Amino acid sequence: MAGSQGSKAAEGSKAAEGSKAAEGSKAAEGSKAAEGSVVERADLLCEAALVGDRRALARLLTAVENRTPLAEVALRRLYPRAGHAQLIGVTGPPGAGKSTLVAALIGELRRAGRPVAVVAVDPSSPITGGAVLGDRVRMQAYATDADVFIRSMAARGHAGGLSSATSAAAAVFDAVGFDVVLIETVGTGQSEVEVAAAADTTIVVEAPEMGDEIQAIKAGLLEVADVIVVNKGDRPGAHRTAGQLHAMLADAPREARPGRPAPKHPEVLVTTAATGEGVAELLGAIDRHRSSARGSDGESARLRRAEAQVWAVLVDRLHARVRALEGAEASVAATPRALLGVQPDPAAPAAGELLRSVAAHEIDPYAAADAILDRLVGAASGSGSARVR
Repeated sequence: MAGSQGSKAAEGSKAAEGSKAAEGSKAAEGSKAAEGSVVERADLLCEAALVGDRRALARLLTAVENRTPLAEVALRRLYPRAGHAQLIGVTGPPGAGKSTLVAALIGELRRAGRPVAVVAVDPSSPITGGAVLGDRVRMQAYATDADVFIRSMAARGHAGGLSSATSAAAAVFDAVGFDVVLIETVGTGQSEVEVAAAADTTIVVEAPEMGDEIQAIKAGLLEVADVIVVNKGDRPGAHRTAGQLHAMLADAPREARPGRPAPKHPEVLVTTAATGEGVAELLGAIDRHRSSARGSDGESARLRRAEAQVWAVLVDRLHARVRALEGAEASVAATPRALLGVQPDPAAPAAGELLRSVAAHEIDPYAAADAILDRLVGAASGSGSARVR
């Protein structure tokens, strides 16, 4: 009797093991099928976008903004096709008329027969994370033009006036055949300088008589400018503001400091975007800068852009790995083994424990970051983490 019960128990144990193995096999098959589905969908969207399907392009951009696995697959396909478009960044303080100027540039470019894409980064809601879409509203005149595509993106708390997906979106536009990509920053202050690394030509837009004239000549923003535009030229003081900027730039250093890029010497123009006055001259200045920037300067700009793109991906990867390292609250210590495929050091404190120690001021953030990076280096070197390719 006891032997019979033991036999049944053994059979039950084998059945349970077989069931678990079958479940594991099904899960693995499901994971492979999901990966295959992502690759297939990405290929279909890329093929459709490349032949002019704007709905497919919109879906690709949504995936890029949300940083989904499909977006990574699509970018791997499309990135080798990019590198031909003229990327123009437009930044400056709020109220200077950036969106109106971008709309005027679209009109001028379309008259020249050039297809135009716009990445307009809007302030994002702290509640929903969505964008206000104010820039798209201002550019409705081109909503029916098949050779104009305007994409609003939420900044989502990203500093520097851009969204973290801006460069990726610009690469998608570039790959599908847009000749010019205009990148407009949020414009929330004087720190919107990241656009200089994302664009071939950076336009800084100023407005006359904004109260404190010193605000218009702070070097942090102007030093990234390839072209400075004093917009709203029909207002009193516009030409005086342009003269002040000319005088300031004339006194700027001409030689590069050790370890720093050479100072730029931007043109200063006056425009009235609402009427289009001066916009043709602005486009001429943009084209002149593009011509002069080719060669060694152009190569350094492309390297800076590549560096910014790679660092953005590295930050995202690092953030994902840190979150994986923290793991579920129930089993923080087991998370690296389960998710990263490595054996964690039992003596090393878990990420959650480190964060609690920092919160309690028991250790400093630098020591915690070093400890997490030490674990991540091990995880990266032994990781079998699968990525869709």
